[in-house]
Amino acid sequence: MEAVIERSVFAGLRHRLWAGVPAGHILEVGVGTGKNMPFYPAGAQVTAIDLSDKMLARARARAVSLGIAVDLRQMDAQHLEFPDHAFDVAVASFVFCSVPDPIQGLRELGRVVCPDGDIWLLEHVRIDRPVVGSLMDAANPLVVRLMGANINRRTVENVKLAGLRLLSVENLRGDLVKLIHARPMDVA
Repeated sequence: MEAVIERSVFAGLRHRLWAGVPAGHILEVGVGTGKNMPFYPAGAQVTAIDLSDKMLARARARAVSLGIAVDLRQMDAQHLEFPDHAFDVAVASFVFCSVPDPIQGLRELGRVVCPDGDIWLLEHVRIDRPVVGSLMDAANPLVVRLMGANINRRTVENVKLAGLRLLSVENLRGDLVKLIHARPMDVA
C-alpha cells in the first residue's frame, strides 16, 4: 500500500522539493529509509541523519543499491552534532510532524545552515479551516498513537517562531501539504 502511494503521490512531491535544492553541502534531516535519495542533486555532498538505527540500516542499503555516496548518521534533529554554519542547505520531508519539539529542531537547522543558505521543508500541516482544523485536532492523539506523526502541526508558524525567515510557502496538495523555503533570520 505504501509503495503505491509513494509512487503515485509522494515521489512527485519529493521531486518538486529537490528541484529547488542546489548541489553543495546538504543536510537531510529525517532520511528514514532513503526515499529522497533518487532526487539528490548531482554533485552534492549529502549528510543525512535519522533518529532510528533501523531506518538508517535501510537507508544504507538503498544508497548502495542506487550507487549514491551519502554520509549517514544517527542523530536527533533537536540536537544536531554539527558546528554552526556547516551546511549550504538543509532539507526535510515529512519530518517535523514527528519531532517532539519542532521549534527547537527548526532552530537547529537555522544554526547549522550557512547565513546565506537555504532550508527546504516538505510538510503536511494542519488545515486552518474551522471544521477541518478542529477534526484534525480531535483526531491527532489517536493518529500519534497509531502512526507517531502529528497531523495538526502548524509548521509555517513554527518556522517563524524558530527565528527563520520565510522566503516562500507553496501549497502542493490543497492546504494539506506545503513546500516551505526559509533562511536563517540574520540574512537580509
